[in-house]
Amino acid sequence: MARVARIAGVLPLIGAVASAAALAGAAVFTVSQAGCADAGHYVVNGNVVELVGSCVDKQDFPGAKDAATGLRP
Repeated sequence: MARVARIAGVLPLIGAVASAAALAGAAVFTVSQAGCADAGHYVVNGNVVELVGSCVDKQDFPGAKDAATGLRP
């Protein structure tokens, strides 16, 4: 009877570890399939940190405003 209780207590832990491994595998697969040759880099410009390069474009953020004009693209 004690063995059944011990196994029942371990099952949630096994499920959590399996879920974490599946999510980590999905994340690695997604990043490997992204297809971006330029990872980009960050540059500090005064009090502003800018991402230079990378595959991210203004159209990827439809709610973003242009810093120079304050208007949406």
